[in-house]
Amino acid sequence: MRRTVFDTPVVHHFFNFVSWIGLKLTGWKIEGSAPHHSKYVLIAAPHTSNWDFPVTLAIAFRLNVKLFWMGKASLFKGPMGPIMKWLGGIPVDRSQNTGLVQQVVDEFNRCKELVVTIPPEGTRSKVKKWKSGFYHVAHGAGVPISLGFLDFKRKVGGISKTFIPTGNYEEDLKNIQAFYKGITGKRPSQFV
Repeated sequence: MRRTVFDTPVVHHFFNFVSWIGLKLTGWKIEGSAPHHSKYVLIAAPHTSNWDFPVTLAIAFRLNVKLFWMGKASLFKGPMGPIMKWLGGIPVDRSQNTGLVQQVVDEFNRCKELVVTIPPEGTRSKVKKWKSGFYHVAHGAGVPISLGFLDFKRKVGGISKTFIPTGNYEEDLKNIQAFYKGITGKRPSQFV
């Protein structure tokens, strides 16, 4: 994959330091550690606020994870486009069914190392159920799913356990979602 802020010399160290200061000053703590896998899908949940983005980036710097994330295509328009890509962004057109899962699977197959974070809700708005794309990407690419979280109530974020998809989506989803019970997003009413 392309160079991002996570592997740009000097800049990486600067943002790592800024992340440490920012998390400390705002009272955030980190739990868990980066998985020892070179490739995995990182669930980003709950995803209820724009604040999820900077806190997630700060935690990624502190855990030394070169993170790629998916965002709506409009974020990548104009002068902010190159910056968002440098921050690890991958533009997604949510208005069309464009075979995105297969594209991400193919990217996993091409890369020796790749971490893609995907919010299972697919949006900051409240949804009735999670989208299954994160699961199908991981299963199709043969990579694990790591459970990333931001608990705004406790001001704790990080990466918990790693989950290997079995192919039984319904059963695996129950196990994955059980982990997120009791974790509070910035806007708790937005998280299913």
